[in-house]
Amino acid sequence: MIYLDSAATTLKKPPEVGQAILDALQTAGNPGRGAHEPTLHASRIVYDTREMLAKFFHAESPACIAFASNATQALNTAINGLIGHGDHVITTVCEHNSVLRPLYRLQKQGAEISFVGVDANGVLCYEQFKQLLRPNTKAIIVTGASNVTGNQTDLAFVSTFVKKHGLLFIVDAAQTAGAKPIDVQSLGVDVLCFTGHKALLGPQGTGGLYVRPGLAVVPLVVGGSGIHSFDETHPTEMPTALEAGTLNVPGLAGLGAGVRWILQQGVETLEAREAALARQFYEIVRDIPGVQCYGDFNAPRVPIVSLNLAGEDSARAADMLWEDYGICVRAGAHCAPLMHKALGTVEQGIVRFSFSHTNTEEEVRTAAQAVRALAEE
Repeated sequence: MIYLDSAATTLKKPPEVGQAILDALQTAGNPGRGAHEPTLHASRIVYDTREMLAKFFHAESPACIAFASNATQALNTAINGLIGHGDHVITTVCEHNSVLRPLYRLQKQGAEISFVGVDANGVLCYEQFKQLLRPNTKAIIVTGASNVTGNQTDLAFVSTFVKKHGLLFIVDAAQTAGAKPIDVQSLGVDVLCFTGHKALLGPQGTGGLYVRPGLAVVPLVVGGSGIHSFDETHPTEMPTALEAGTLNVPGLAGLGAGVRWILQQGVETLEAREAALARQFYEIVRDIPGVQCYGDFNAPRVPIVSLNLAGEDSARAADMLWEDYGICVRAGAHCAPLMHKALGTVEQGIVRFSFSHTNTEEEVRTAAQAVRALAEE
């Protein structure tokens, strides 16, 4: 089997990740719910992971990191907790449904949405940010990189625009957290939402959000907090404000192990390895007759190469890659409907190859040869 679906979830994790999960399952109690060793141990696990993520994202303090079950929950928390009736949001056609659907629901409640479009290569038309600005614009919400094309968003440009106009800056880092260096302070990010099971190398069911100090996000969920139990309202101090209920301690132990491993290896080192593999694949398949690649391959990007075979449904192509060659890829809409409308691939979908540092050059060559064979059928 050749696994080329790491943009969906990374399959091969460092051994330390699984071991950390197993250890926590056998030793960790409920964090913040007692003074005995198992619960104190659980609290240390949670804090250590929080501290490592704060270091990873260059956050002001560990208290800026609140945990969630995935990036979708984190985005719902941020969007519903900061946007309300009468507020205008500028977002893009590159966004995942984790951004779009919360915004559409808020639109029915009186919020307003505008979308920055893309060119033929799926690159954002950055001049449209200024054109879409309104007196009631409150926030810019952008993905760090498209999960369809792999194009990276110019967050420095968006940051400058946000600062100039006094807007909130919310980033969906599902595809970039762990794959790219991220400095929330230098970028002036207000909220960064991330998942743990992709490039951060943690298990599924983990994720969270960075929240700038001083920014109050109305919690999506309230309830058990372990503190202030006689108060009728949920605590407002971060990170407790956004962490109602028992956290996924074994999952966070695994996430912490994944982040620690990345910090030891160096995110730039892993990034260069993945970029080289994706480039190697692209350089082969781009010249195959009948193959169309999507995205801008002359600009910063994440290790994704998306393509179609002329006249072939993407799902059928993905099935043949698996059934005939044992290659795992993602096909279809990728939960990003507006990008497919922009690219004209609503009916066909797109076949996405996404790479990890664990892949090999031989696997890349084999996958490219499989694409060639399918294109020649």
